Amino acid sequence: MRYLCIDLGDKRTGFACGDDVLFLVQPLLVAEAPSREAQLVTSLKMIEEYGPDRVVLGMPFNMDGSEGPRAKLTREFGDALLQRLPPRTRVTLVYQDERLSSFAAEEKLNRTGRTHGEKKALRDALAACAILEDFLRAARNASSAAHTNIADEGIDDDEHPS
Repeated sequence: MRYLCIDLGDKRTGFACGDDVLFLVQPLLVAEAPSREAQLVTSLKMIEEYGPDRVVLGMPFNMDGSEGPRAKLTREFGDALLQRLPPRTRVTLVYQDERLSSFAAEEKLNRTGRTHGEKKALRDALAACAILEDFLRAARNASSAAHTNIADEGIDDDEHPS
């Protein structure tokens, strides 16, 4: 399955793509975002260009897990994005906790020796990568747990001796 991750920001929006077969995630773009309309237009173009099966939208929960004003804006953006997709576009939108994704991106960038300007240009795309990696890891862990539960519900060894 192909994924596109969007990390909304007040000034910039980061995009990353990935798949759950090879578990590869890569940064795509950091777009200046002067308005919600600009974010929507850029996001729609990215969906058209990359053709994901699922769009993962970073959800800015508060540190206590509650939803604040930024989370509400993110849900409104997600709703607007779905409404503006072309009719035949088959894509699912999911939200992924983005707490500490910018911190993770900053940690990676600090080890690269890049200049402040270079870091700034990459930060939001790397944050989108961190969000997508977290989503894929959670999905893989949920899938593994489901397979384990199915195996556990299999043949009872007491009823069927070897």
